[in-house]
Amino acid sequence: MFALAWVCVGLGVIGIVTPVMPGTVFLILAAWLFTRSSPRFERWLLTHPRLGPSVVAWRANGVVPRWAQFTAAGSMAGSFALLVFIGLPVPVLAIIGAIFIGVCAYLLTRPTA
Repeated sequence: MFALAWVCVGLGVIGIVTPVMPGTVFLILAAWLFTRSSPRFERWLLTHPRLGPSVVAWRANGVVPRWAQFTAAGSMAGSFALLVFIGLPVPVLAIIGAIFIGVCAYLLTRPTA
């Protein structure tokens, strides 16, 4: 779990600096994994000035910043368009599309910061 938590931190940092991948989801997952493997690094993540606030807001109230909601939804839409463009089979697109719609619906109905 500890190694996977660090992978999630890495993906979260990548998500912060790139518009394609939402980083907050990976940071929330990293905090959850650290809770079970290293309270020291969980505390580090939660108190980190750049990485911690979104995780703390999620834990406290299930809050997702409005910009993060729109960025994640836009990224999923762009990813889906790319998958259509590269010619994935329709059944695969249907499964991915259903997952993206479900994730977007959940994300966009969360309280905002």
